[in-house]
Amino acid sequence: MIQQQQSITLSPYIELYNLIIPKDNMLRQINELVDFSFVYEELKARYCLDNGRNAIDPIRMFKYLLLKAIFELSDMDIVERSRYDMSFKYFLDMAPEEVVIDASSLTKFRKLRLKDMNLLDMLIGKTVEISQEKGIITSKAIIVDATHTKARYNQKSPREILLDRSRKLRKAVYTADESLKAKLPAKNTNDVLEDEIAYCQKLIAVLEVEGGICELPKIKEPLNLLKETVADDLEQLRISEDQDARVGHKSADSSFFGYKTYIAMTEERIITAAVVTTGEKN
Repeated sequence: MIQQQQSITLSPYIELYNLIIPKDNMLRQINELVDFSFVYEELKARYCLDNGRNAIDPIRMFKYLLLKAIFELSDMDIVERSRYDMSFKYFLDMAPEEVVIDASSLTKFRKLRLKDMNLLDMLIGKTVEISQEKGIITSKAIIVDATHTKARYNQKSPREILLDRSRKLRKAVYTADESLKAKLPAKNTNDVLEDEIAYCQKLIAVLEVEGGICELPKIKEPLNLLKETVADDLEQLRISEDQDARVGHKSADSSFFGYKTYIAMTEERIITAAVVTTGEKN
């Protein structure tokens, strides 16, 4: 059940934020600039309004996802950081002493609550609205441009994503303790996704047995990100099967496989609309 009204954070320690977080802190500026109540309006249809346990505030969950995108951390690490990073707690409208959510709640939110939502249109619309309110947009002209977007099939397959993240993890491990190199499993050498997943699982298992090294932030964060990637739904991993992509032409003798993205923007370079078509369309 979602609460009908947003609650006000009351705490005897709330003044700490004014003492600790500078005025030019990015998260503070975002919080002061943006009214996130639009998230509640967009998502309330996905919650029951009069039955069940109280749900975690969807605005807070949406802000968690913003933090996740900005800082490129796994669900587990973004929640862990919000436990002690006061700028995160301020951004999330938490009291300094407030207990954080369980990371699994964030995983469920991004997989279930946001499913089938047209987030791009919603976020573009909100960006334009804020820009108009703050007087950022003053021009009357709209510039329309198009760009070629390669299909994900040609960029990174699910195996390549795992390969990239496992490589970063191994590199971090070698930097911390090169003696562990002999204990790590042999790298997968074929292009089979299932084999790459199995290799990543072995790599994760070996490092977790080592214990202490996994607590180093430079190891822990890429390790958790790799674990999250392996555990994510196949829908998240199966980005190579792009049924909608088409062959398009940049010129008479130059082609690409993917899409065309049409963007409308103001002279201040604020995007006001975006449309994606298959690659063969003009």
